[in-house]
Amino acid sequence: MAERFWIALIASGLAATVTSAGIYTIRRFEKWAQQNSTYFLCFAAGVLIAASFLHIIPKAFAMNAQAPVFLLGGYLILHLFNRFITAYVCEKDPEAQFALGLVAMLGIGFHSFIDGFIFSIMFTVSIFTGVLATMGMILHEFPEGIITYLLLLRSGFSKRKALLLSFVAAAISTPLGMLVSYPLISQIDQPFLGAMLSMSAGALVYVGATHLLPQAEKEPKKYSLVALGSGVLVAVIIVLSGA
Repeated sequence: MAERFWIALIASGLAATVTSAGIYTIRRFEKWAQQNSTYFLCFAAGVLIAASFLHIIPKAFAMNAQAPVFLLGGYLILHLFNRFITAYVCEKDPEAQFALGLVAMLGIGFHSFIDGFIFSIMFTVSIFTGVLATMGMILHEFPEGIITYLLLLRSGFSKRKALLLSFVAAAISTPLGMLVSYPLISQIDQPFLGAMLSMSAGALVYVGATHLLPQAEKEPKKYSLVALGSGVLVAVIIVLSGA
């Protein structure tokens, strides 16, 4: 049991490392990223929406008969959070779009935290199952780091704050989720995990479809649809790799 704990912790730490690599990469090429931020918004929306509908939602529905309720709940929670940020935070600084980064950070952060639960469960089943799950899950960590950092930066946060918040939300949240869930693994059944996955999917659909795409449409660019299609393609590759 102790051996599986350490392997699960290492695997979740590897996921955090890959996410951090995405954050470092986009920080290294920050000027180029800012110039093409609209394309990144479309790409991010494609990844989040397609991954949710093609993988997370079907998986959650198979685990929990009430998953549609939690899916709607995740969507509405982020909607209300966005309304709160827009009404009470953005009011103080009309030039900054804090809601853009904070809502995306919350949605991606919650999903990454639930990824930690999945690491715990998969390695408890068997080391082989955990390794297979890790291979599929790690593929989506790199773009998550890029997306979170860029959106925080675009929404008015300083480089230092964007770096710190994206690291906490997208990277460190996965091993944290693993550490929190592992002692409770006997109490985490499929219906509970299905509910959590469904809520995270609702949050990600909100971030992609209701939050990012309208922002991208405010600054239409020639290859926006190509960027959106590329995001969908990456999500399809991730889903097929994890299948």
